[in-house]
Amino acid sequence: MGSPADQGQDDSGVAPIRRLAAIVVADIVGYSRQMEADESGTLDRLQALHAELVRPKTLEFRGRIVKRMGDGWLAEFPSATDAVRSSVEIQERAAARNARSLPDHRLELRIGVNLGEIIFDGDDVFGNGVNIAARLESIATPGQVCISSSVHEQVRGVLDVACEDMGEHVVKNIARPIRCFAIQPGDGGFGSGPTGSERAVAAATRGASIAVLPFDNLSGDPTQDYFADGMVEDIITALSRFKWLKVIARNSTFVYKGRAVDVRQVAKDLGVRYVLEGSVQRSERRVRITGQLIDATTGAHLWAERFDGELESIFDLQDRITASVVAAIEPQIRKAEIERTRRKHPENLDAYDLFLQATPLAYAMRPDDCAKSLALLERSLRLDPGFVPAKAFVAWCYEQRLSRGWPSVEQGDAANAVRLAREVLAADTDDANAIAIAGFVLVMVGREFDVGLAALRRAVGLNRNNAFVSMNAGWGNAFAGDVGEALVEFERARRLNPQDPAAFYILTGLGAAHLFAGDHDRAADYAEQSAALYGEWDATYIVLAAALAYAGRIDEARRAIARLKLLLPGASIAVIKNMVPVRDARRLALWLEGLRRAGLPE
Repeated sequence: MGSPADQGQDDSGVAPIRRLAAIVVADIVGYSRQMEADESGTLDRLQALHAELVRPKTLEFRGRIVKRMGDGWLAEFPSATDAVRSSVEIQERAAARNARSLPDHRLELRIGVNLGEIIFDGDDVFGNGVNIAARLESIATPGQVCISSSVHEQVRGVLDVACEDMGEHVVKNIARPIRCFAIQPGDGGFGSGPTGSERAVAAATRGASIAVLPFDNLSGDPTQDYFADGMVEDIITALSRFKWLKVIARNSTFVYKGRAVDVRQVAKDLGVRYVLEGSVQRSERRVRITGQLIDATTGAHLWAERFDGELESIFDLQDRITASVVAAIEPQIRKAEIERTRRKHPENLDAYDLFLQATPLAYAMRPDDCAKSLALLERSLRLDPGFVPAKAFVAWCYEQRLSRGWPSVEQGDAANAVRLAREVLAADTDDANAIAIAGFVLVMVGREFDVGLAALRRAVGLNRNNAFVSMNAGWGNAFAGDVGEALVEFERARRLNPQDPAAFYILTGLGAAHLFAGDHDRAADYAEQSAALYGEWDATYIVLAAALAYAGRIDEARRAIARLKLLLPGASIAVIKNMVPVRDARRLALWLEGLRRAGLPE
């Protein structure tokens, strides 16, 4: 039998503190050689480096040097962004110091950065998250910052640094290969010029990023708005399959629907460089789509085009628009990659039309809207029984009313939801939305955790630029997978959907993940933000009450319980235990204990 540390606890029998953190491990290249040549001088230069550069830059970005290890050091930061900014600035300033030094006196650094769950033992930290950071440091070349894929997801599109994909590396004592990215800081960089916030805006607007605004409905019939909205959602989905292109989610762009907007202001609000706007006109069996692509940094129109065709050719028109946008943004894009984005279309256009009417109702996540969406989706499936997206959304509607205990729940909902989710995964589809819904349903309803998580990973792999996919992956991992991965997915969903009116769903997820990671203050903060946006979701208060109780804010925790009881009559420890599909018994016990401390009855 292993030691107490191996069992996840210390000699006192108390479980150690675990939480998510960004870890930096650094060392000096050729330090031993310099020590042999000039021990006293090398030590003096090392002490000066720490006192004048390493420690100030660590503190500036809210970090803490955990310990020094000979010529290296280990530091922890509250965020991946802070860790990378600190590391890049240290490398840049170290390079400037070396440029003024004799060749034999230069202290060249290698730095590794990882984001993961770590274990705190007093002032020290350890765990797999630390081990990976150390391996990344060993991979880095002199002057380089080597980051893990989890860090890359956090800083991509936020920091103005070029990251080279180094692929997967097999390293000592780590079971799975590590995918890593290299940052080679240049002159200037973070250390000079604009402020940090200005650089973040500049980075976001300089990259390949786009927002697709709601298209105007020129059909003369307001009831056809759903058709124009559906066109936009399909174009967003197609564009987001290009992994190099950041595409803002529909919920954030649709806040501009029906408003006269300044394209440059929209781009600034959403942090994008390109804006696509247009119109749809549908009459009888013909459709006309117009579009114009604008570079918001200059106001220049990159192209404007009109697409006419029979209604039966609507998917071809959408593909042509997608190809035109991609060709304008990235002239070197390979035709094969454009072809790869083409979807498998429904056999029946009326089934597709019903699906377009149903989806916004499903996204609303309200009892009456869910029932209307389900009726439309079931009609769609009767017309085209093999229409995979409709199957997925039907399963999701069942999951919604089951999870929330709506009066419309029917006896066969759980079995039907699981059956449809399995059919989606068995189908020949690369529809990331449908696969993500299926995986989420299998976790939430079927408790088929391994299959559900595998589906969610597959969906993320198919489309990392899809906020809806990342949101579902976040919840799936929070309940049944890796907490660190849940946080990465939730944060990615926020970046891709910065103005989502339903952001409370993501904020509550972040609260739950931080609760499981042991960061009770941050869990409470996210849950409070969620409640401020939308105070009618019982899950928010289930997270909030437990987090507040652990944070020692008992009076506030009791008020959260009182609110929970109003939203969920009969709420109790037994009801919550049965309601939430938490796979890890320790994670569930932690949550329930927090609710007990908050005053929830058994």
